[in-house]
Amino acid sequence: MKFLATAATALFAVLSPMSISASEPIAEHVILIGLDGWGAYSYDKADMPNIKNMAKDGCYTLKKRSVLPSSSAVNWASMYMGAGPELHGYTEWGSRVPELPSRIVDEDGIFPTMFGLLRQQHPEAVIGNIAEWDGIRYVCDTLALNLDQIISEKPLNQSTTAAACDYIKSAKPTLLNIVYDEPDHVGHGAGHDTPQYYAKLHELDSCVAEIVQATKDAGIYDNSIIIVTADHGGIGKGHGGKTMQEMETPFIILGKGVRKGGNEIPESMMQFDIAPTIAHIFGLETPQVWIGRPVLSVFK
Repeated sequence: MKFLATAATALFAVLSPMSISASEPIAEHVILIGLDGWGAYSYDKADMPNIKNMAKDGCYTLKKRSVLPSSSAVNWASMYMGAGPELHGYTEWGSRVPELPSRIVDEDGIFPTMFGLLRQQHPEAVIGNIAEWDGIRYVCDTLALNLDQIISEKPLNQSTTAAACDYIKSAKPTLLNIVYDEPDHVGHGAGHDTPQYYAKLHELDSCVAEIVQATKDAGIYDNSIIIVTADHGGIGKGHGGKTMQEMETPFIILGKGVRKGGNEIPESMMQFDIAPTIAHIFGLETPQVWIGRPVLSVFK
């Protein structure tokens, strides 16, 4: 009978929607900054002193791979949902609803996201989303957010930066997702790996520096983790294919509890590993349906 009871307990653990145990929180705030279309191939050539100093102050990889297709909505979804399109069901560049039935949905009627998990397990959390592309709101569970803001004012990147800095200083968010729709637009217009593309990266580098400074001005920098990454890269004037220029993107992480010294992350990393990493920072239980793994080597 003891064996049967143990077996039943083990089976319940496998079938339970929350099967990965919580850990101790590492930091109180996470700022996730996404640069749409930023390919890792550009990193060494780009004039991005602030972001490169962030990498030197924390950990990084230039080998994080997108899911396929290497396009926007499917990869933002995978970043937030801890799984690939085969499970969450968002399969196209502009997916607004799953083209495949999501394997499971949560109480908000969407495949479990890091935003929803944080809201469910810490109802008092302040959670924000500030993005330049309205497609983001279809994959980030807006019902879990305190702020869902799509920026349209010109100049776009500067308006996004100002909105993010204001929100950081006023709300001191637990989790803030910031998405620039660049350098993707320049990549589609002038082309990836062009002078215009690198000029946009240089501009975005200053935007990221302003956001970091805002966390210092808000008094939360010492208890924050900041992540800078992307959904996909590009080649020529497009993306969505199966080249490393399209699939490999940078991932930079620094802040409280993160190893210092510019350590290159040794593990393989996929887009869907970001949500479990953020869940680990907050000490959240994660659902069995998530296939991503937290990148544990970056933490002290």
